[in-house]
Amino acid sequence: MKALPSIKVSLATASVILCWAYSPTGIHIGLEHYSPGHLALLRFLVASVFMAGVALVKGIALPRLRDLPWLFVLGFFAIFLHHVSINYGQQWVTPGAGSVLAQSTPLFSTLIAYFWLKEAVTGWRWLGVFAGFVGVLLVIWGDRGIGTFNPQGFLIVLAALSWSIYFALQKHYAHHYSGLTTVCYMVWAGTLLLCVYLPGLEQAVTRASLRVNVAVLVLGIFPSALAYLAWAYVLTHSAVSRSAVALYLIPPVAIVMAALVLGVGVSPLVLLGGAVVLGSVLALHLEGRAGAVSGGDAGSSRGSPHGPDSKVLAPQVQPRGADLK
Repeated sequence: MKALPSIKVSLATASVILCWAYSPTGIHIGLEHYSPGHLALLRFLVASVFMAGVALVKGIALPRLRDLPWLFVLGFFAIFLHHVSINYGQQWVTPGAGSVLAQSTPLFSTLIAYFWLKEAVTGWRWLGVFAGFVGVLLVIWGDRGIGTFNPQGFLIVLAALSWSIYFALQKHYAHHYSGLTTVCYMVWAGTLLLCVYLPGLEQAVTRASLRVNVAVLVLGIFPSALAYLAWAYVLTHSAVSRSAVALYLIPPVAIVMAALVLGVGVSPLVLLGGAVVLGSVLALHLEGRAGAVSGGDAGSSRGSPHGPDSKVLAPQVQPRGADLK
């Protein structure tokens, strides 16, 4: 009986990896014409329309008035700050390096899981976090050539921190709303915040090439809408620190996509940094298997009644997000 939910979570995670691995390539193409602000707004206008269609078909609950400020907080971290920071950073950072830096999210997620969500983090997992940060520094140091420090890379690290804050907050709201409802209002709230970049957008769209606009359309539908739905499903069915591990698999897929679509290579240090990140994934994976064999769970809660098998952060509450099936 437990195998089917596990398969669903695995498939949802795989779709998230593929969708978000496309983002650096799509952003790179979009920035050929659009400013970072215009690109973020247009991308999420597309996503908002798509999510409105999904909401009409599936049906979503109206938000409680007292939750509206928090939904805008989710929109700020997940949409506004995250994507504007990435777009500005990728003006100077190669797609391969950007994919590695953006997916440093699990490093911050593990820290948040330990200090805020009270999930236990073993020494083996801390070793993985340390290795991941080493990989990030290698990428920033060598993206434009060995020994060339690229401070703009920290804009993408800021985006990663913003994203980790978002999904920790989203986990808290999983027991109030379905995954679909939360994602819809989060995307719409973030899009409203991005409307500060509305002036000049219409003229930019009419001047853009078909190639660029198609790339932005794909960004709006897949990484910005479908991936958020899948990720909300994953978060409601697994512990935050363990869910974050899968994001380490996005950089190598993104590097391959960028090489195939854009013909953009990566520097030796970026490859080394990516290898270090993958090594940390292996360490975390081995730690998880060892915990399962011993009957423990590295993602269990430290000082909290809500363990990793609790699908939301409240006991005795059934998993939400059934409307995502």
